[in-house]
Amino acid sequence: MPVDHYENFPVASLLLPRRLRRPIETIYRFARGADDIADEGEASDAVRLHGLADYRAELDRIEGGQAATTAAFRQLARVIDEWQLPVPLFRDLLDAFAQDVVKKRYADYPELLDYCRRSANPVGRLLVHLVGRDSEANRQRSDCICTALQLVNFWQDIAVDLRKDRIYLPQADLDAFGVGEAQIAAGRCDDAWAALIAFECKRTRALMLDGAPLVHQLPGRMGWEIRLTVQGGLRILERVVQVRGDVFGQRPVLGAGDWLRIGGRALFM
Repeated sequence: MPVDHYENFPVASLLLPRRLRRPIETIYRFARGADDIADEGEASDAVRLHGLADYRAELDRIEGGQAATTAAFRQLARVIDEWQLPVPLFRDLLDAFAQDVVKKRYADYPELLDYCRRSANPVGRLLVHLVGRDSEANRQRSDCICTALQLVNFWQDIAVDLRKDRIYLPQADLDAFGVGEAQIAAGRCDDAWAALIAFECKRTRALMLDGAPLVHQLPGRMGWEIRLTVQGGLRILERVVQVRGDVFGQRPVLGAGDWLRIGGRALFM
């Protein structure tokens, strides 16, 4: 399960307690590896779905107490057993990645949120479980943060996703702002486009802020890790709005100056 991607958000950084780095890296590798099967390279849809089915079969073996067939999944099995992680959350991730293979458009915002419920929220719930803060309120706050981070990635990766024939902007929103797919394909950033992206970013920011109180419920360095993650997402939203949604020429990324700003903001959350 290779991991070789640039990410704007810290994963298993030095801020994390040492004892949590191995399980978090293992969870991340599972999610990243499965996502790559669904998303990377030139494989056919049938090959991608077969690869995800292999992941699902490994989860079935783990849950049934049978030996996994690869070293990576044996490591995952040890982490699941040691930390008593809920296997259905891993299956939710696979369901979302399989959906990515066959579904390229979303009718409205609720439909998009349902995708995020399975593509992003399980990771947050697993982390909340790892740190022993698995209450209903904390799960809901985690869901807000994870869905918001997923949406942040959508808005900064509009051009990248379009090359894969994917548009995550809800069709209802495109219609409301008078933006068509031809305009997106042309990379035309007029006032209607800027207004649409500002609307999406404002809604995503509100969702992130709804979940932000979670940082006060997390112990020690994990709380600081998530402070930086939240502020990183918010900063990317600012960058996207500043360029009026023009993510076609260059994908917004965070530089050293941004991280200084993020660190300062994290201190006052």
